[in-house]
Amino acid sequence: MRYLPSEAQQLPGNRASFSQHQPQHFLFAVDAGVATITLNRPERKNPLTFDSYAELRDLFRALAYADDVKAIVVTGAGENFCSGGDVHDIIGPLTKLDMPGLLAFTRMTGDLVKAMRACPQPIVAAIDGVCAGAGAILALSSDIRYGTARSKTAFLFTRVGLAGCDMGACALLPRVIGQGRAAELLYTGRSLGGEEAERWGFFNRLCAPESVLADAQTFAASLASGPTFAHGMTKKMLQQEWNMGVDEAIEAEAQAQAICMATNDFHRAYHAFVAKEKPQFEGN
Repeated sequence: MRYLPSEAQQLPGNRASFSQHQPQHFLFAVDAGVATITLNRPERKNPLTFDSYAELRDLFRALAYADDVKAIVVTGAGENFCSGGDVHDIIGPLTKLDMPGLLAFTRMTGDLVKAMRACPQPIVAAIDGVCAGAGAILALSSDIRYGTARSKTAFLFTRVGLAGCDMGACALLPRVIGQGRAAELLYTGRSLGGEEAERWGFFNRLCAPESVLADAQTFAASLASGPTFAHGMTKKMLQQEWNMGVDEAIEAEAQAQAICMATNDFHRAYHAFVAKEKPQFEGN
């Protein structure tokens, strides 16, 4: 039942289905509105390569147009999340590149973070075992992080002679755990254990290793069954308001909320409340 008189906007070529999508460099599956991305090189603790960076970037950009994906889970195969950039496939070749080549690489990795932050679906990271380097950035770039007590998160760039300011770490990490704690991790590259990560606010929740993925998928499914247009607006505001003053943010939220009040989901919630029923949101 539609509560608003206008027609649903269905622009030609504007939406796509991802249920049959088959990437080359990681696993991907869609179930009940939740897309699960699994880094799948468990024998190497799921490192990233030039190709997987680029494919992940392109996938997150494309998911902005997905009809059948309302929330996303990112995880790693086996007992680890991601060990970062592959030493043989990335680190070695980087030592042979000139400056334009190096800048092209660092911009590509940053574009992955931009794509994750820009895609409207909430991203839930399910983290077990090693979560290091670029893998830690993948976790940081997600909206929600579920971890395990045995997980070890490390922004270890300084340990290979690089700055901690990689892929937006100096902007993102202080906003999650605070400036002082972020500075310690980025200067030292030390591992953050699971229990400490939860205390510091990096993890939203600690789970058992055998259930962390299922728990993350259950939470993602709860988001996928909610007012997904409004969730996308919340994510956009969380991102955009970092660069706003308070007065600008209040005005931006006034506009965003007015837009959400014009959705059918807002009307569904009202009519369900009046009927003492649970609203069935459809994301429009």
